[in-house]
Amino acid sequence: MPVRDDDGAGRDGASSGGARLDAAGIGGELGPRATLVHFSSAFCRPCAATRRVLADVAAMVEGVTHVEIDAEARLELVRALDIRATPTTLVLDAEGRVVRRAAGQPRRADVIAALGAVL
Repeated sequence: MPVRDDDGAGRDGASSGGARLDAAGIGGELGPRATLVHFSSAFCRPCAATRRVLADVAAMVEGVTHVEIDAEARLELVRALDIRATPTTLVLDAEGRVVRRAAGQPRRADVIAALGAVL
């Protein structure tokens, strides 16, 4: 999961512009320490593997929540955050600020490293 601080371009070349999300915006509760937000689509094969990795990491790290968002059902949010591919993963801090972002199927170690930078 190549990651970046929110002020630079990541592998997907997009910036979320310092976005801040809340539970209503993502359709799920924010984690007390961090939230892994995963944008997926029905026909995306890497999305299923991404779901498993993020859910496993969230279960392993106390205070971290995983929320999956169907990109097709939430086009307004996808456009607002400039999501260009699925899977795309956003790492939110405890206040809901997007602090890391990556497109593509993540590796467990990279997700843990990205969380380490947030926690």
